[in-house]
Amino acid sequence: MNMFSNQPRSALLSSGNTTIPGIVQADVGDRMPLLRQYLRIAMRWRYVILGTVVGCILLGLVITLLMTPKYTATATIEISRESDKVTDFQAVQREATIGDQEFYQTQYGLLKSRSLSERVATQLRLVDDPKFFEMFDGSLRTPAFELINGRYNATGHALRQRVAGQILLKNLSIDPTRLSRLVEIRFTSPDAAFSAKVANAWSENFIQTNLERKIQATSYGRNLLQRQLAEYKGRLDESQRQLVGYASAQQIINLPSQTTGDNRSTSERSIVADDLATLNAALSQATADRIQAEARFRQTNSGVSTEALRNQAINSLRQKRAELAAEYQQLMVRFEPGYPTAQALRSQIEQLDRSIAREESRVSGSLGVDYREAVGREEALRQKVDQLKANYLDLRRRSIQYNIYQQEVDTNRALYDGLLQRFKEIGVAGGVGVNNIAVVDAAEIPEKPSSPRMVLNLVIAVISGLVLGAGLALGLEQIDEAIADPAEIERRLGLPLLGSVPKVEGETPKDALLDRKSELVDAYLAIQTNLAFTTEHGVPRSFAVTSTRPAEGKSTTALALATTLARAQRRVILVDGDMRSPSVHHLGGVTHDRGLSNFLSGQDDVASLTFAMQDLGFTAMSAGPLPPNAAELLTGNRLSLLLERLLEQFDHVVIDSPPVMGLADAPLIAARVEGVIYAVESHGIRATLVKTALSRLAAANARVIGGVLTKFETRKAHYGYGYEYGYGYGRDRRDGAAS
Repeated sequence: MNMFSNQPRSALLSSGNTTIPGIVQADVGDRMPLLRQYLRIAMRWRYVILGTVVGCILLGLVITLLMTPKYTATATIEISRESDKVTDFQAVQREATIGDQEFYQTQYGLLKSRSLSERVATQLRLVDDPKFFEMFDGSLRTPAFELINGRYNATGHALRQRVAGQILLKNLSIDPTRLSRLVEIRFTSPDAAFSAKVANAWSENFIQTNLERKIQATSYGRNLLQRQLAEYKGRLDESQRQLVGYASAQQIINLPSQTTGDNRSTSERSIVADDLATLNAALSQATADRIQAEARFRQTNSGVSTEALRNQAINSLRQKRAELAAEYQQLMVRFEPGYPTAQALRSQIEQLDRSIAREESRVSGSLGVDYREAVGREEALRQKVDQLKANYLDLRRRSIQYNIYQQEVDTNRALYDGLLQRFKEIGVAGGVGVNNIAVVDAAEIPEKPSSPRMVLNLVIAVISGLVLGAGLALGLEQIDEAIADPAEIERRLGLPLLGSVPKVEGETPKDALLDRKSELVDAYLAIQTNLAFTTEHGVPRSFAVTSTRPAEGKSTTALALATTLARAQRRVILVDGDMRSPSVHHLGGVTHDRGLSNFLSGQDDVASLTFAMQDLGFTAMSAGPLPPNAAELLTGNRLSLLLERLLEQFDHVVIDSPPVMGLADAPLIAARVEGVIYAVESHGIRATLVKTALSRLAAANARVIGGVLTKFETRKAHYGYGYEYGYGYGRDRRDGAAS
């Protein structure tokens, strides 16, 4: 049967979070979730956090009660995108594109401009109002704010105006409504009516400044155009003088442009060109007439004349001759040619033939005259046209410079006319005054104060207290070097955790060890169980129990381990190695006249130096008489010899070693035993001191088996249910047995 089979289950549970060489164990500090670590810190420093929260709540309550009530008035305005294109004139202001946020950001900046705030202050006559400055800032003591007969000095008007504008801006907020063109203008002050008045004045002055800014922009454009008009008018006059002078010198006369019936305007042209066009048209007509007259004349010469055929007189004569000829032919049928009537008819016919011949001769002569006249007119016109062509070519050569001057005149006139049109349009645009800002809701006098808000301030105080308390807790946790939890033995000191020992209150450690159902016994049984896994032969045969400083529970640990080993049917001897402040002899009710110092000084009778602890079941050796220098006794080989002799008689030698810090005794003892158990007081010593002490033991080549956390209080550590369950299990079992 295992020698620890009768140990309570609580002892085994207590050892579940240890790290012993040779056995794979979990690091509690490493596997603990981050949230649980924060919760542990919060529970450990809960009174600091609660105190900070309560302090912040009280401070917030006091501040809230001492704060002056303030009222916030809100005016809502609508800012539309720019749409002031009244005429065709461009470039007065840039047109805003769709989704142009730059325009709105500019408007928000203008709403918070210094010039607007000073304008509002001036309009509301706040610059010279002492009540206004007292309402917001009564601590101004500059000469500009000194009252003389209840009024401010006039010399400080500019400074007061600037300060008044700053005060208004400080208490003003511009809140654009998301995804809309609405903007809320909020002003806060101790006076509800004053807040509404400032909010309304702010919106009205913003609209006025917007209109004035547009007028100023058009005024600037108008002045610029006026200067350019004067400049281009001078250029136009000069170019016209050059044009007229050159035309006079070169005798260039041009006809003005004309507008035809279909609203088409003809360009300006010279008289020579106009005459040439007219004569050229007449020449063309004369040529046509000459060709026609020539054709008629030649037709007459060929014997066939269409003019004769169309002549009425000739046609009448021919008709009459035909009638007489017909009558003559009828007479010839019945009479001879000498018949008188026939002769008379023939005489008439001959007379008609002579008349027809004369008429045809006259027509032919008339066509010849017409032909010769047409030829002469054509020749005369051709000569005149040739002369005008020469004149026109000469005019073209002389018109090159004239055209240059003319182009300059036309260019200057076009520029001047365009600027004049823009000047007229910008004057119209400046006078229209289109406003893209409108008041949606005027500010009303608020009925309830906007601040202070008790509930909100208390919520902020609670949140601030929690944040500040958490910060203090984390800070205290960082600067707190005390070992609080069993897991910190390994995490902060690098020692395997053998176990933790609860703090004993109301009874001595010896009385608690005598009660086998006590929490102290359960804890040390767990430590003994862990010691069984530290070496290949189980619990080390010789080991020392030490600590960093006195009163950390090392003597109680040595006494308890000796007791639990003795109850496990082991032969155990407890040696009091603290020859400077001995304590084991008090537990046995003897003196320390004989003990360890005697053997170290040369006495070899070991049996005479020990005494029995009958109630606890083991043998003990006191420290003996206090030597002048305990370290000198420990430097020899007498301690090693003592351990050899004691191990011949006992199974285990437990040495209650003196503290490590400040003394050389503990390293000397630790170097000669099989292992060292290091006792650390919970919430009682800094980790840096423990590390320093452990480094001294390491320098002495001592083997530190593990650490024991003494005087551990779970209610302070709030580590977890495991430790409370272990100790509680023993307590419940004891209570059940008692009942």
